[in-house]
Amino acid sequence: MSYTVGTYLAERLSQIGLKHHFAVAGDYNLVLLDQLLKNPSCEQVYCCNELNCGFAAEGYARANGAAAAVVTFNVGAFSALNAIGGANAENLPVILISGSPNSNDYGSGHILHHTIGIPDYNYQLEIAEKLTCAAVSITSAHDAPEKIDHVIRTALREKKPGYIEIACNVSGQPCAAPGPISAVTGHVPSDRATLQAAIKAVAAFVDAHEKPALLIGSKTRAAGAEEASVKLADALGCVVATMGAAKSFFPEDHPNYVGTFWGSASSAGVREIFDWTDSIIAVAPIFNDYSTEGWTAWPKGPNVALLDKNVVKVGDQSFDNIALADLLEGLAAHYAEKPKKDATVVEFGRIHGTSGPADAHVAQKKSEIARTAAETKLTRADIQSAVQGLVTPETTIFAETGDSWFNVMRMKLPRGARVELEMQWGHIGWSVPSMFGYAVGSPERRHILMVGDGSFQLTAQEVAQMTRRKLPVIIFLINNAGYTIEVEIHDGPYNNIKNWDYAAVIEGFNAQDGKGRGLRATTPAELEAAVKTALGNTEGPTLIECVIPRDDCTSELISWGRHVAAANARPPAQ
Repeated sequence: MSYTVGTYLAERLSQIGLKHHFAVAGDYNLVLLDQLLKNPSCEQVYCCNELNCGFAAEGYARANGAAAAVVTFNVGAFSALNAIGGANAENLPVILISGSPNSNDYGSGHILHHTIGIPDYNYQLEIAEKLTCAAVSITSAHDAPEKIDHVIRTALREKKPGYIEIACNVSGQPCAAPGPISAVTGHVPSDRATLQAAIKAVAAFVDAHEKPALLIGSKTRAAGAEEASVKLADALGCVVATMGAAKSFFPEDHPNYVGTFWGSASSAGVREIFDWTDSIIAVAPIFNDYSTEGWTAWPKGPNVALLDKNVVKVGDQSFDNIALADLLEGLAAHYAEKPKKDATVVEFGRIHGTSGPADAHVAQKKSEIARTAAETKLTRADIQSAVQGLVTPETTIFAETGDSWFNVMRMKLPRGARVELEMQWGHIGWSVPSMFGYAVGSPERRHILMVGDGSFQLTAQEVAQMTRRKLPVIIFLINNAGYTIEVEIHDGPYNNIKNWDYAAVIEGFNAQDGKGRGLRATTPAELEAAVKTALGNTEGPTLIECVIPRDDCTSELISWGRHVAAANARPPAQ
């Protein structure tokens, strides 16, 4: 079989497990799109704009482990690069592929359309180099295979996005056939001597303390260490908490799971038990101003062992070139036959009696949710309760930046259920296109999106693509007249938005052939009826506009917002 640059790329995308790639057409990528279409194993999925295309690929990578987005030069890629920055921040291997000018124009002094009007076209590549782990420009078919392989290999290894730029007249040119895919996907083993030294050092740290606790961070998935972290928890026997952005990355039915550690926004009793512990084993965390609640809940110092994705730091020792999963499994084997370090579990049980640590983070707001049954007007707690009732082991919840974070933290997840957030990048509007991509990549799951009205308005168009592909996503749109998260950080008239008739928006997306449903709920009874309708709609998305008061938000958001605002407001150092 003969290959072109475009069909070579398509084959590699298919070989790494992609059944879809996302695209927005432009004149610099049209031949490339034609070439990609020749591979029937990787379907081309279209998006409304390039920002959404990038975020759709980001969501697909969450479901499928990797993804690809295809855009045109400058006017398309610059929009998509916003989402690629998010993929970098969230540790997701998304391959951004951009068409670029004709190879004969490089160095010619020509001024081209879709550029900033200078004859040097390298600035897009230079920007991409800052946002990805590997970036290449292909202006010759001869070296295309190794450049494509380099980007894909590096992205998969680093769990970061990569960038491939292909001249528009090169995509259809013949090139060498691809070799074995193992050259791209092969696992790089841990250095054995370093691994053994790291296991010894962390074990010495654990043995030196009586009351350890495990803290699971959001890079655990990217490190491929979720199952290994469970093995370590089983072996140690201590309490386990997840950071906010890592919810669902550790099974919540595990007997030692106590909930979310997030400063004053922590699950009931979690901050207290972490204050009581004498040591913390932090697994792949991200400690930023959001996750530490404005630096007020930042575990650090000699009593914290940092077991990160790429480096292990314990005491005055540092180790790299080892896989986190190998380290955790080695520690689990080391402690498998030793007495349990369960002092924190015993103490947590004293605090919460017979409720059990796995239920404590849910029980904290049970009375608040129960009281809403007698309410006439819809409340935030009603929405939370409705979503909780929909969660199965096959459910994924996307929680948009804002109060949806804290609502989903209060939910109890059965094993297999997943939560997706974008807490490091924090792009308002991320969730709609990302949910679209995730749903394309995991049609077997139930998909629930919790999004605010302000966030929805940024990227609402991609609901049209959910309608186009008949994806039964259930969207809970919380209409509280503005950007509630920004209100709690710093209020002003800029947090007010123009209200939409959201149900009518869905009807507009349907046009002649769509099966999406747009519903509105202002009372608990209306919400209950809307949820029943959503469950019966299997041929398109259902958006439920949930109208609640502007000031109806979680206490966690209020407290968290106050601390983040205080961190933002620190005066300049003198």
